[in-house]
Amino acid sequence: MSFDIAATFRPGLPAPGAKWSGNLPYSFLGGHNDGASVPFGGLTEAASAIMMREGPNLATYNLGGSPQGYLPLREFVAASLATRASTPTDPDEVLITSGSLQALDLVYSLFLQRGDVVIVEEATYGGTLSGLAARGVEVRGVALDEDGIRPDHLEVLLDELALAGTPPKFIYTIPTVQNPTGSVMSVERRLALLELARHHGVAIFEDDCYADLVFDGNRPPTLRALDDGGGQVVYCGSFSKSIAPSLRVGYVVADWPVVGQMLSLKTDAGTGALEQLVLAEYSAAHFDDHVATLTSALSAKSQAMCSAVRESFGEAAEFTEPRGGIFVWVALPDGVDTATLVAPALEKGVEFNPGAGWSVDPAYGSRRMRLCFGHPSEDTIREGVGLLAEVVAAETGLQLP
Repeated sequence: MSFDIAATFRPGLPAPGAKWSGNLPYSFLGGHNDGASVPFGGLTEAASAIMMREGPNLATYNLGGSPQGYLPLREFVAASLATRASTPTDPDEVLITSGSLQALDLVYSLFLQRGDVVIVEEATYGGTLSGLAARGVEVRGVALDEDGIRPDHLEVLLDELALAGTPPKFIYTIPTVQNPTGSVMSVERRLALLELARHHGVAIFEDDCYADLVFDGNRPPTLRALDDGGGQVVYCGSFSKSIAPSLRVGYVVADWPVVGQMLSLKTDAGTGALEQLVLAEYSAAHFDDHVATLTSALSAKSQAMCSAVRESFGEAAEFTEPRGGIFVWVALPDGVDTATLVAPALEKGVEFNPGAGWSVDPAYGSRRMRLCFGHPSEDTIREGVGLLAEVVAAETGLQLP
């Protein structure tokens, strides 16, 4: 008789993962990027060069250096933020993490306990929502428009929470190439957000993982830069979108009291060294040129996705063209629940993210869907969106072009 090991699992676990059954031909899921733009040749050269110099240091944890991460990579992050985002940064303010997800988890561990309140944008990264929910945190959504967080609604929320005696521990925002909307918060909105946060004594957690992918190259200064040494903003970024998602390297930028405390929480014996070595070697010489090539490719794919949605859905689909990144956030008419479209779409080889999982209020997100255009070709985008429109018409009765 076999042993039922599952009976010994702790209660309250999420649903188990499904066995991987292969990629579908029309996948608009996740945060995959443009395969042709991955600089694998340059990364190969960088790997060869850096291993000849640093190979023996693999015998030690953290390459024999600081637990904050490989110094040349931290130096590159600091220099890049200064030149690309008007954010002067000391390498000692940088903590390298295993992707931005670890950065988020460290921030949660540092600030939050069960019952705390956090303000996030009404549409936001699904991993943030699930991560906060797992920690028993109450999430309040603040309204967005094409310029980012609406300060008028944020002020109302902050006043309500202060009156209730439950001020938020921080405001989580994705100001530059917002996920999923693709918007870029204006400088005026950034200053208004900082002013409100200062007035209420609330920290800001700035997630800038897509900020290098602004299509027109006009990247605003970070909230951390505009804070001007105020110490109120904790910043995180990633190489997942600018170089490759499979390279699990992100970073936190904050004042030393934050970084030092995070070091006590980062108990993984150090982020993978090979990725750090190769990224530091490659990025120092090629990052800016690579990002320019990547954003050009993604801009063309964005235009292909937007054109396909217009042609296939007509006036039934509402969206604002993204200003960067890899997503289009599409709203269908009231009464449509995009979650019910997932199964019939899969039958046609199409997969997408229904909007409820990317929204604080599932009712707000139920008629929306996030479509990732980063990985599929332009032809695949057009074909897949056409098939998705067929599913929507068949399942909802909407009259589409």
